[in-house]
Amino acid sequence: MKKSFVMKAAALSAAALLVLASCGGKKDSGSASSESGSGSAVSSGKRTIKIYRATYNTGSVDEKEVKAVEDAINVRLGELGADYVVSIRDIMNGEYGDKANMALAGGEVDLLWTANWWSTIGTNDLNKGNAAYDLTNLLPGTRLWNSMPAWYWEAARYDGKDLFVPVYKEGAEGYMIKVLLSSADKIGGVDMKKIENTGTTTYDKLKALEPYMAKAVGKIKYPFVFAGTAMFYRFYLDRFDCIDNGLLSLIGVDQKTNEMINTIQTPEFEQYCTMMAEWGEKGYVNVDDEIGGIANTQTCLTQDWLFNWWTAIPNNKESEGRDGNQPEDFAQITKNWGRSTTTLGSCFAVSARCSEQTAKDCVDFLGYLFTDNKIANLYTYGIEGKDYVLTNGLVDRTSGNATYNHSPWESTSVKAVTLEVNEPSNKVQMYDDFNNNASGTVASGFRFDHSSVDAAYTSCVNLFEEYGKSLELGAFGSKNVKAKIAEFQKKLDDAGYQDVLAEAQKQYNAWKASK
Repeated sequence: MKKSFVMKAAALSAAALLVLASCGGKKDSGSASSESGSGSAVSSGKRTIKIYRATYNTGSVDEKEVKAVEDAINVRLGELGADYVVSIRDIMNGEYGDKANMALAGGEVDLLWTANWWSTIGTNDLNKGNAAYDLTNLLPGTRLWNSMPAWYWEAARYDGKDLFVPVYKEGAEGYMIKVLLSSADKIGGVDMKKIENTGTTTYDKLKALEPYMAKAVGKIKYPFVFAGTAMFYRFYLDRFDCIDNGLLSLIGVDQKTNEMINTIQTPEFEQYCTMMAEWGEKGYVNVDDEIGGIANTQTCLTQDWLFNWWTAIPNNKESEGRDGNQPEDFAQITKNWGRSTTTLGSCFAVSARCSEQTAKDCVDFLGYLFTDNKIANLYTYGIEGKDYVLTNGLVDRTSGNATYNHSPWESTSVKAVTLEVNEPSNKVQMYDDFNNNASGTVASGFRFDHSSVDAAYTSCVNLFEEYGKSLELGAFGSKNVKAKIAEFQKKLDDAGYQDVLAEAQKQYNAWKASK
């Protein structure tokens, strides 16, 4: 879903980033361009922070209502003793990438929202364009810094630098198996606790599904639905932190040895692909429907399935709402981990063109945004009585005709906003427990820059789609798995895989040495 939000006109955005890169990301603390072009504009005797954010929940931007929210936030900032005000620019998500990039290039924005999944103004783009202010020395000891666990900050870093401020939401990654209870009843029930407590590895827990799937064959159309998704790098996260979402299962850091390795040459990869091939042969997985896209995410809206995979979140029961409000149960099969990709799904960046004073103001404002209930509610929900009402102390956005409507995940800390109707009363505790009980992977905070081997990298990504995905979905038969892995490896090597691996290893070793 998130990919559908990204701008189509990437060329204009790329050009803007090139302009930024040519500026060198200077942090001028006194020049006129810094003070009047980006932030620190004076409003009623106070400095102004210029904010850009994407809008997802409305069909258009109501500038009048945005101004009303802005004014209300500034009143609250005044009550808190802030010597700055904010100027907020809401932009429809389809235009956001280009407009925010042009504002960066022109010095017209100080604080902007971004995410690691954006392809034009994402965290990788801003890092490469030297467009994000290095906040490393400004954060420690601040209200903002103390609002999140230390590992949360560490996972968000680029080359050891705090360039981005992550929104505090679910910040860890782990994987579960979910079962449709109506289908489980058809085979006499499924003991998910038994599955969860079987053995010590993901392989053990996946094998524990087999007796149930054997009973489901002939009774349930899909004993297991993968929805066409390659799952090795997810299911085996306890063993390997695969450091690049484009390469998926091709390169990973061994969590035991802390060495970057060729993951598809591990015994675990062959073991997993062999098991998947056996599942296809036994009818546990419909390989043709998986490869052909017939078994997809919409399948879970039906009663045609028994098991499916699920990415763990603080409130796993939300899965039922996505699957047609059908009762489900869950078994955790990996631990929850903080990774380099888990805390940057929504974050803020300060423009590198800002003065030091403006950067400090931005840090101070985000500290209030992430901790002050009034500012968090205004920034997220809008004006009470106009954009939402309170029902028994809970935010209700279903009545009225709100023209200002944002979501907490792209706005503020889950700990700062008032809960909405139908949310669990212990939501904040659920998120804290989820995040505080996670562990950082050995490679958490490492970022692989593949620009020097880009052609080979792209070829390897394409080959994974052709070979790796089919191997992981059981397409080649259990007796052919070993030979197919060897064939896959040869094609990768011919495409320059060893150069990509060597570059990743070099960068990872340098990153480890710098810690």
